[in-house]
Amino acid sequence: MIYDISQPLGVRTAVWPGDQSVELGWTMQRRQGDAVNVAALRLSVHAGTHVDGPLHFRDAGATAGAMPLDAFIGAAIVIDARGRESLDADLLDSVDLATTPRVLFRTRETVDPDVFPEAVAALTTSLVERLGEGKARLLGTDAPSVDPVDSKTLDAHRALARAGIAILENVVLTHVPPGRYTLIALPLRLVEADSSPVRAVLMTERLG
Repeated sequence: MIYDISQPLGVRTAVWPGDQSVELGWTMQRRQGDAVNVAALRLSVHAGTHVDGPLHFRDAGATAGAMPLDAFIGAAIVIDARGRESLDADLLDSVDLATTPRVLFRTRETVDPDVFPEAVAALTTSLVERLGEGKARLLGTDAPSVDPVDSKTLDAHRALARAGIAILENVVLTHVPPGRYTLIALPLRLVEADSSPVRAVLMTERLG
C-alpha cells in the first residue's frame, strides 16, 4: 500500500507569513488555439511538503540539488506525538534507529493546507541529540517547521544539520497508522535554491 503524505499544492495553499504565495498561470492553452496546455508555476520552495536544505539557514550550506538522495529513500517510522507541546527524546524510547533511521512525527489532529498553524510542536535539544547518537538520517514533521514559529535562531535546524540529519516538513500523517514504512521524498535537483518541494509517500512494502 502507498500513502501519499504530501500536502495538496495549489493557489490556496498557506505559506509562511510573508513568503511567496502559490501562483499558477498558463503560457499556452488549447481553448485559445494552442496545440497544448502549458502551466507556469511561481511558488516558494517551502510551500507545501518540502525538504529544508542547509543553504536555508547557512550561507555556505548545500543547495537542494546537492543534498545526498539516500537520506530521502528508505526505512522510516511514523510516531504519534499528538498532544505534545514539544517533541522530546522519550518519544524515541521504543525506536530502533539502526533499522528505521528516518523518523516522522504526527503532531496535529488534522492538517489543513489552506491554514497556517499558530503554533507547532518543536524539537527539543534532547531529541536531536538522541537522533544524532542513533545516526538518524531524516526527521519529518507535519508542522511547517522543526523550530518554534517565532524562532529567529533556528536551533533545531542547525543541530539537525550538524548531525547530518535531513529535514522534511509539512507532511500529512492524519491517515497513516503509526509504524514502519519505506519513505520516498526526493527533492528536486534545484542547483541554486535553498530547499525544495517534494512528493512524499510512505510504502508498507519494502523496496526490492
